[in-house]
Amino acid sequence: MSGTIYTGRDAAHKRMFALLQSGKELPVDLRGQVIYYVGPTPAKPGRVIGSAGPTTSGRMDAYAPLLLAYGLKGMIGKGLRSQSVRDAIREHKAVYFGATGGAAALLARKVKSCEIVAYEDLGTEAIRRLVVEDLPVIVINDSSGGDLYTEGVRAYER
Repeated sequence: MSGTIYTGRDAAHKRMFALLQSGKELPVDLRGQVIYYVGPTPAKPGRVIGSAGPTTSGRMDAYAPLLLAYGLKGMIGKGLRSQSVRDAIREHKAVYFGATGGAAALLARKVKSCEIVAYEDLGTEAIRRLVVEDLPVIVINDSSGGDLYTEGVRAYER
């Protein structure tokens, strides 16, 4: 994946969820955007960002359907998604991408710029705008209901 994406983890999702539930706008317009479930470490001198590996996506499952209804089009993380999230992905024509856990330093090399755009007080969990180039991700859940985890197991069942 190349282009602009946003970061967000548990604390930021909780705040965004509360805003949407109360009918307020988000501090960042995520309609049509992709959010990466990451809380990067501080950048070392000469680097754009510190380690930037995915966090477990299931921790955002309570918030994801509402964000998808708002207009979020993609999520990047690791691990399985709940049925309600998979249903919302299909309903809102979105996608869930998997990124490789344990490769945080390598993934960080794909980040070309990083800027905090909301919730600076959350530290590593602040919302950031990243520009990425060739970030290695794979489609796990697609807008047609495809599920790579299920399909992968099915391919080797006998």
